[in-house]
Amino acid sequence: MNQQQFQLAAGISVGLAARWFPHIDTAMKEFGITAPLDQSMFIAQMGHESGGYEKLVESLDYAADRLVPVFGKRRITAQQAAALGRTATQPANQKAIANLVYGGEWGKKNLGNQVAGDGWKYRGRGLKQITGLSNYRKCGLALKLDLVTQPELLEQDINAAHSAAWFFATSGCLVYSGDVERITIIINGGKNGLDDRRRRFNLAKAVLVV
Repeated sequence: MNQQQFQLAAGISVGLAARWFPHIDTAMKEFGITAPLDQSMFIAQMGHESGGYEKLVESLDYAADRLVPVFGKRRITAQQAAALGRTATQPANQKAIANLVYGGEWGKKNLGNQVAGDGWKYRGRGLKQITGLSNYRKCGLALKLDLVTQPELLEQDINAAHSAAWFFATSGCLVYSGDVERITIIINGGKNGLDDRRRRFNLAKAVLVV
């Protein structure tokens, strides 16, 4: 895969392709994402996660009426959603939303977040949106970075790409080559954005899988 093929596969501009190709090419080789079908899936999934390779930090700018459907009533109540979410008269309180939906017992059990504030501190970052203290710690060990004390290191392009390839390769995505739904569940924890992920995969596959 060359830079032009990456650009076409990802459906991005020449400038974004020039920015990302060196890091993504190196990261895929390092973590064994070498088969064209797997490369297509990686490019598609990370394209969705990063909003077309443009966002490296999770946005929690949710409208009030979207919070319960996205995170579930066990993690945020309708009353909390109304108080914290974006409405016509108030902006979203993104920090409070992160600390609520990624905190408490759920955050401790599922993300390893320990103290108040960890939800926001360890919100999604990088092309994959690595989330939670446990995942930051594991990723940091793999990439030899101190992500626990410097989580913002995942906002650097080289680390954003390598963290994504690390997660993809070590979480079982290579086992389910071509299975968009199964890999979306691994990456997302659910099926959010499945149609867009499938569209992106079909685009990448048309370019890379001959």
